[in-house]
Amino acid sequence: MARPRAIVLRAPGTNCDEETADAWQRAGAVASTWHINRLIESQADLDHFQILTIPGGFSYGDDLGAGRILAARIASVLGEGLRRFHDRGGLVMGICNGFQVLVRAGLLPGGPSHCPTTLAPNDSGRFEDRWVRLLPRPGLSPFVTFSDPIELPVAHGEGRYVTSDPASPQMLAGTGQVVLQYADPGGRPTQDYPANPNGSAHAIAGVCDPTGRIFGLMPHPERHVVPWHHPHWTRRSGNLPAEGDGLRIFSSAVLALHG
Repeated sequence: MARPRAIVLRAPGTNCDEETADAWQRAGAVASTWHINRLIESQADLDHFQILTIPGGFSYGDDLGAGRILAARIASVLGEGLRRFHDRGGLVMGICNGFQVLVRAGLLPGGPSHCPTTLAPNDSGRFEDRWVRLLPRPGLSPFVTFSDPIELPVAHGEGRYVTSDPASPQMLAGTGQVVLQYADPGGRPTQDYPANPNGSAHAIAGVCDPTGRIFGLMPHPERHVVPWHHPHWTRRSGNLPAEGDGLRIFSSAVLALHG
C-alpha cells in the first residue's frame, strides 16, 4: 500500500517544520514542507495529500496574538479547500502555534455548540518551557490510539485552553473531544502547576473536532521521536524504549490511513 503523503505548512516565523516533517517520515509517511503562499497559489495540490500539519513556532511573529494572522489567512483563503480535504477523510494536526491557529480559524473544537474558545496566556504569566506528563484519552481521534501516559515538552506563552461556557470543557470530554490531559506523576489529570503548565480548564492539553480528524495539542510530539530526546535518557541505560513517546502520535495517524 502506498505511503500516505503529509504536507507540513510553514509561514514566516514557523520554526518546527523540519522536525515535524522528519517525524512523519519516521512514522512511515512521505512528508514535505510547503510555504503557505505556495499552497494558496496551488490549492488543488492539496488533493495529493492525506495529512496536513501546522507546526509550532511564532507564525508572523505572533504580532497580533499567537497564531492569529496565520489563522486569518487560512480561514479567508484556504477555508473551502480545507473543508474539502477534511470531508474526503484527510487528517489535520496543529502543534502548539498550529493548535492556536486551528482554534482561532474556527476549526477546533468544532461541532454544533460553537462555544467561543481560545488559548489564553499561561496562568504563570510567563513562557513555559518544560517537560510534562500527558494522559491520553483514546477513542475518537486516529492520532491517539493508546492509553498509557506519555511525556512531551511544552514551550508556549499562550497555552491555557479556556471557553466562554465553564461547562464546555466537561461537555467536550463527554463527547470524546478531549484527547490529551496534563497529568500528575501518578497519571491523574491535574490543575496543579507545574504539571499543568498553563492552567488549562479540565487539564486540557489537546482536543479534536467531532470527527476526530482535526486534532490540536500544545505539547510538541516532534521533539520526542527518538528515546534520547528525553532529558533523562541516560538514566534509562539498557532499558531505552524503541521510540520516543511523540512518535506514537504520528504513527497512530499513519496506521489509521493504512487501515
